[in-house]
Amino acid sequence: MTAAERRAQLIEVGREVFAEKGYEAVAVEELASAAGVSKPVVYEHFGGKEGLYAVIIDREMEAVVRTVSDAIGEGTPRERFEQAIVAFLRYVQDEPDGFAVLSHDAPTTISGGKLASLLSTVGTRVEDVFTQAFAAAGYDRKTAPIYAQALIGMVVYVGRWWSDHPKLSAEEVATHLSALSWMGLRHLPKKPQRVKVPRPKKKR
Repeated sequence: MTAAERRAQLIEVGREVFAEKGYEAVAVEELASAAGVSKPVVYEHFGGKEGLYAVIIDREMEAVVRTVSDAIGEGTPRERFEQAIVAFLRYVQDEPDGFAVLSHDAPTTISGGKLASLLSTVGTRVEDVFTQAFAAAGYDRKTAPIYAQALIGMVVYVGRWWSDHPKLSAEEVATHLSALSWMGLRHLPKKPQRVKVPRPKKKR
């Protein structure tokens, strides 16, 4: 193999191994064995397990963000949100190893390695959609990111559940999530107020 081919092979093998076991449970020896190379080869290309893992995480996050960004390019706010859900769920379905890697806990030394970072990154991409919709409807546009992050978080965690219960199609799941989200936004007050719940009296 050329150096580029070997690097690509190590990324694919590492993706499979990390998807199955997570980061902490995998040793460099296991990665090298799965790829049919010696440990020094892994160190030569990535500096070790952490370097390989970081490359894989970056690739998967880029793929998700690109997929979602493409999906929200056209349509009404609701259409774009539903399209984004379908796009994300199709990624979950088509790239189970990639989604498994993103879903596992990552070491704190890996920047952007946790699922929370994925939520934040994807949420930022769809904030513009909500900001435009909020402004058009007379809502405070500064609060749009709250709803964008909340809705994306809901979609990602439903995606985790759906990856283990794939009886419904991506389109069916997206339709339900979109309906739930938009019914809530449809009746959203312009200035939400906290519900005052009386505190229970202390027993003497």
